[in-house]
Amino acid sequence: MEPIIAIVLVLIGYALGSAKLINQGNEALVERLGQYHRKLRPGLNFIVPLLDQIVMEDTTREQVLDIKPQNVITRDNIYLEVDGVVYWRIRNIEKSFYEIDDLQQGLTTLTTTTLREIIAQNTLEETNSSRVDMNRALLEELNRTTEQWGVEILRVDIQSITPPESVRRSMEEQRAAEINSRAAILEAEGQRQAAIKKAEGTKTSMQIISDALRTNPESKEILRYLVAQDYINASYRLGESPNAKVVFVDPGKTGDMMNELVKESATEEGGNGKSTERD
Repeated sequence: MEPIIAIVLVLIGYALGSAKLINQGNEALVERLGQYHRKLRPGLNFIVPLLDQIVMEDTTREQVLDIKPQNVITRDNIYLEVDGVVYWRIRNIEKSFYEIDDLQQGLTTLTTTTLREIIAQNTLEETNSSRVDMNRALLEELNRTTEQWGVEILRVDIQSITPPESVRRSMEEQRAAEINSRAAILEAEGQRQAAIKKAEGTKTSMQIISDALRTNPESKEILRYLVAQDYINASYRLGESPNAKVVFVDPGKTGDMMNELVKESATEEGGNGKSTERD
């Protein structure tokens, strides 16, 4: 009876020792007598105790590698502090174990080195304005190397680019100067447009008055009234000025001046009519 119990216990121990449960999203590598034997998929797997050994179990899900702030230098010799994040995934677990000794350290070193090389090819202004292009270039460069490690780099995000304090102050002053310059240009353009509109309005008003004088002789009295009203308003505004000077004008001459203006308008109209008839 005892030998049977012993055999049963041995079988149970063998079954327990040979059964390996791999969680979903993970894979494992098995070596037999020191050589790669096979890969274990998620679920229940069996190996040969004493002969087989699980040497690695890792996730095939997406992972995040945080790149600590790095001191880099741009093409125009400006020192920057740059940090970023790399999203990656194991595509071939055999290569990730046998092609490189420390995968995490290898990815960190490769990313920081490549980041320095890419930023060194750009000026400070280009670095700030082309972050998306640098992310794309960094992604392509990393995948060229990590492919032989069985790893795929999914995304690279440069999170922050921090220049020295003196450079930041200079950049802020430059941005402020650009904003002031644009504001001055817009103000000057607005004044120019306003002057043009005012001149066009004056021209139109004069044309309307001239047409009215030529077509309706009775409108002369209305015109004299408007001129007199403008004269009164201008005199009132002149009197309010602290530097105002009193100018005396003979009101009686205003009518003579208006008559002269009307005569000139009539003469021009008559001259145009004669020219038309001769033509």
